[in-house]
Amino acid sequence: MSILDKNDSIMIDDTEKLTCVITGAETVHSHTVFVIKVQRGVSKDAIWMVRRRYSDFVTLYENMKISGVELTLPPKRLLGNMEREFIAERQAGLQTMICEILSHPMLTACEIVKRFLDEVNYKRNQVELSLQFVSMFLRSEPDWELIEHCREFGTRIRKCFFLVKPKAQPKQRLLLSWTQYGPDRLLQMKDLTSGMRLLPNIQHPSIETINYASASENGVLVIRPFNKDGSMKDRLCKTKPMKTPYLKRYCSPKNPISFSVPEVRQYGRQILEAVHFLHNKGLAFHHLHSGNIVIEKDICKLVDIESYFVGIPPFYKSFYSQFRKIHSSESIDVYSFGHLLYEMVYGRPLNKPTIDSLPPSSPALIRSVLESILSVEACKNGLPTLEALLTHTLFLDETVSTVGIKPQLKIPSKLKDAYRQYKEAQERKLKEEQKLISQARRLSKAKAYHGSDSERRRRKLEARKKSMKSLDIPEEEPSNTKSTPATTPITPSSPQVESTSTSKP
Repeated sequence: MSILDKNDSIMIDDTEKLTCVITGAETVHSHTVFVIKVQRGVSKDAIWMVRRRYSDFVTLYENMKISGVELTLPPKRLLGNMEREFIAERQAGLQTMICEILSHPMLTACEIVKRFLDEVNYKRNQVELSLQFVSMFLRSEPDWELIEHCREFGTRIRKCFFLVKPKAQPKQRLLLSWTQYGPDRLLQMKDLTSGMRLLPNIQHPSIETINYASASENGVLVIRPFNKDGSMKDRLCKTKPMKTPYLKRYCSPKNPISFSVPEVRQYGRQILEAVHFLHNKGLAFHHLHSGNIVIEKDICKLVDIESYFVGIPPFYKSFYSQFRKIHSSESIDVYSFGHLLYEMVYGRPLNKPTIDSLPPSSPALIRSVLESILSVEACKNGLPTLEALLTHTLFLDETVSTVGIKPQLKIPSKLKDAYRQYKEAQERKLKEEQKLISQARRLSKAKAYHGSDSERRRRKLEARKKSMKSLDIPEEEPSNTKSTPATTPITPSSPQVESTSTSKP
């Protein structure tokens, strides 16, 4: 097991939370530039400064309008826009807008937002880069022909999709995906290549067929069937892939739907069995969400299972990294299933780590499962296992159709050992990251506590008492007093006599 030392230094976690503060404004060539302090995650080494004009914020706002998410942009002003009070007011409004964007999981994952705040790491055109590698593959594999690039197909920045067709069957349409390696790539190249060769051999009714899979030093290429109806998320949002950008399809769908209780029970059982199958083979999924599931004739099928091998961070990593009890591969998949179940039941994503409350009309069985996974208590104390979910009353009595496919995957003994070490390395890395997050959270709480008004008043009062106590000087001993001139006391028995005498007559 080894971490690549050649490219990992420039690999970053696209799911890590970005925070930013507009620290001030500068006047450059008769226009105002706002200085933004940006931080990725909790590391103090990942802090940098960005300078943006108001027009840059306007461009960002216009690009985000397609999502339908309400954002607050400070208005323009033709006269007096260089006044100090106006600049301070505009700065506060821009800070509000950028905070609104970063609080939305899908907006903050958008490449436009990433490039706005981190132009250094997101300056490369990912489509052109991916097209270069895909073209190299097509030259070496002449049986395939490229049809078109699927623009705005998915939310992954470093993953691109293309429609291809086999030359032997020109009417058939297949989906080719090219994925760059992520920061969690911990497998040796030989084990990764062997894993890609295994993928087309997986047989399971709830795992999508893979026609071709290969790995190179630059990334992973996979070809699978193209589902014209899109993913489960497309069904919930009542949209179609290839039609509109994903921000418009998914951020604020006009008429989203939810699944009925019988559909939730059947789909949930199918998904749990597929994920459980992977874990029994010594693997995991980690990328379970509605965008990675297709539904064909009421059969749910997992897609993008190759993402487990290539080291790209899971979609919900920024959520579960906050809870140190969610550190095993199984607990990651269980937590992701909880978010998926919530979206199937209510027709919208949760968009936050835990649930505060559920609608009173929620069925008792569904409420029981969701609370066992997504409540604050569950995330802090521990989640149920996949086996426990399969035996839960909500899914226990569901009969899953195998559609004539017997689950099967044969992994050689040497690869089993390599994948076991890979899973352990992933879990150790996650624990280290969670430890840093926990330390940063405690430090932040301590700073907030010491900076609060009540704490400042308490410290001020203590300082005043200490100062008054130091000024309270004790009585000095008589021996320490200075000597004073002696005076003769006047007593009644010895009255004072006048110095001049008087003679008798």
